[in-house]
Amino acid sequence: MLELVPRILAFAAGIILILITLSAAIRSFVLPRNEVVRLNGYVFQGLRFIFNWAASTRSTFGLRDQVQAHYAPIALVALPIVWLAVIAAGYTMIYWGLYEGSWLECYQLSGSSLLTLGTHKTRGPIITGFTFAEATMGLLLMTLLISYLPTIYQAFSRREIVVSRLELRSGTPPSACALLQWLNRSGSLHDDASQWEQWEEWFVEIEESHTSLPILSFFRSPQPGRSWVTAAALILDTASLMFSAVDDKRDPQIEVTFKAGCLAVNRVYRFFDEGLDATPSTIIPDNDPVEDPARADFERTYQDLQEAGLPMRPARDEAWKHYREFRGRYATALEFLGKLTMAPEVKSV
Repeated sequence: MLELVPRILAFAAGIILILITLSAAIRSFVLPRNEVVRLNGYVFQGLRFIFNWAASTRSTFGLRDQVQAHYAPIALVALPIVWLAVIAAGYTMIYWGLYEGSWLECYQLSGSSLLTLGTHKTRGPIITGFTFAEATMGLLLMTLLISYLPTIYQAFSRREIVVSRLELRSGTPPSACALLQWLNRSGSLHDDASQWEQWEEWFVEIEESHTSLPILSFFRSPQPGRSWVTAAALILDTASLMFSAVDDKRDPQIEVTFKAGCLAVNRVYRFFDEGLDATPSTIIPDNDPVEDPARADFERTYQDLQEAGLPMRPARDEAWKHYREFRGRYATALEFLGKLTMAPEVKSV
């Protein structure tokens, strides 16, 4: 009887491990909503710690960017490896609980079944059924990842198109002031809201894709000076400047885009901050993309916009107050995400 207890416990533990892994795979790639998957979080956070340490040994942002660029792809490849390892451990416990041999023999049987090698024979129909189920599970997990890789990279590509276009329009270094001047010259400030409609769609997709597939947040842009966090900051800061400092009617489409942007960055922020406890203090702290703007910077931006021919509100103190109020709706989220993803610096005004 005493010998039977550890066998039962091992069998039960194996079932639990398998169910946890299957649940993680389904919630990661099949469930159409954002949920925190703890098993995935442990994998990503463990690798993140290693990459943060490696990046901290580099002296420049460009070198740190090269290190961090490998994090997301490696984490994505490591995920199914961990899943398969947990499945193998779970079935090893099941086989041992069913008296299929020593721990080593059970592990060899589990590995042979999971990788569909078929090098070990089993005794009886029950064990055979478990080996077939394990082989099916291994194929299922790999198929899920492979089928979703195109989805992940398509979302990445759509995100980066907007990021690249913003770089062309926001100057070097990028700033909301330069982007606002370009909008004024191109007619997108008053007569054509199609640009803001595209940005609204971009924010909506960011909210959905970067919470349902959170690893997307860490896929870095092809160029070191670009980042989706920087792009979001530019669009939202530009809208804030328009609402607070530019003396003109507020286009409904720009208001909708601003609301979509605030919702998107705050929901991605809450997903990581509350769900995975990924505090910014664990990230390299010298690249804050949304540092609080000084009044002198705002005055300089106000003057540049006025010289560019934009109608400006005469009450600068009131404009400054409104600008800080608008920016307060998203600044905390962007600050967190900028440190989390090690985004390059961008001028807020």
